[in-house]
Amino acid sequence: MSRLEEAIKSISPLDPANLDKAQTRLDMLTKPKDSLGRLEEFARRYVAITGNIRPEIKRKIIFTFAGDHGVADEGVSAFPKEVTRQMVFNFLRGGAGINVLARHAGAEVVVVDIGVDYDFGDDRGLVKKKVVHGTRNMRKGPAMTRQEAMECMEAGIALAKEYAANGAIFGTGEMGIANTTPASAIIAALTGIRVADVTGRGTGIDDKTFEHKVRVIEDALGINAPDPSDPLDVVSKVGGAEIAGIAGLVIGAAARRIPVVVDGFISTAGALIACELEPTIKECLFASHNSVERGHRVMHERMKLRPMLDLDLRLGEGTGAALAITLIEASVKIYNEMATFADAGVAEQNA
Repeated sequence: MSRLEEAIKSISPLDPANLDKAQTRLDMLTKPKDSLGRLEEFARRYVAITGNIRPEIKRKIIFTFAGDHGVADEGVSAFPKEVTRQMVFNFLRGGAGINVLARHAGAEVVVVDIGVDYDFGDDRGLVKKKVVHGTRNMRKGPAMTRQEAMECMEAGIALAKEYAANGAIFGTGEMGIANTTPASAIIAALTGIRVADVTGRGTGIDDKTFEHKVRVIEDALGINAPDPSDPLDVVSKVGGAEIAGIAGLVIGAAARRIPVVVDGFISTAGALIACELEPTIKECLFASHNSVERGHRVMHERMKLRPMLDLDLRLGEGTGAALAITLIEASVKIYNEMATFADAGVAEQNA
């Protein structure tokens, strides 16, 4: 049995009794019932995922997976491929958007080279899990072999195991020029929805480039014929190394009951692959935000996840996850630290 199969086999549904226990405590706090809205939902779900009735968030980690894409050769992005490695260096120096928002959230950023078409040296802070030197051009054939896709997922599973700890919460992030193209291809392949209806403008491409991007994805789907009933086939043929790595991280975290806050469009493509393999995984996920990429909402609807924020974000890197983690932490603090009616000597609602 592969590590992927082992991890999936160990995932089980959440215990509804823990949801009930969390709700009982929330209803005892000095406030009208349900008056903190979705913060109460976040706290209740955090308790159920961890199985700890009085949980703490002790360590917040954003995993930013980096990988290049052969389909960038088709001119589907406003930026050249070398920006991927340049941004990895920026992450390591602490100068990117994710670094700023992670510092704000009190989270660590773990930068993972899983598929950059560049050989990094002994760069401090870089986690090397390279499986491919960039994917192949999916317009001309499969982006990866099935084995390469599995190795990327198992790298993510290994990271989840390595960083697993009591009180940990994970966030997902990514960097890879042209990676909205495989993300769009994945949701189109899995749902059968028209490519133009799930494809966005990524780095801000113009109308002509957008129309070309749609044609490239349509061609890739036609040439590769990914099987929607086989998520591993989909991610290998029209996906990316970082997308498969994120899928593995999500699977590994669910196996260890660690909550995962999923970032934007590309991260959600990885989470979706994981959920297609094992639907109960979605119970361990928080959708951080709804991005401006039109396929993002379709992914959330398929997983039955309601985004926490809607801020017109489209940067990726884990930025939305960092912001959302602050809300989850706030909800857990409310749950743990707010006085009950009995503690405060406050009269409860009239019968």
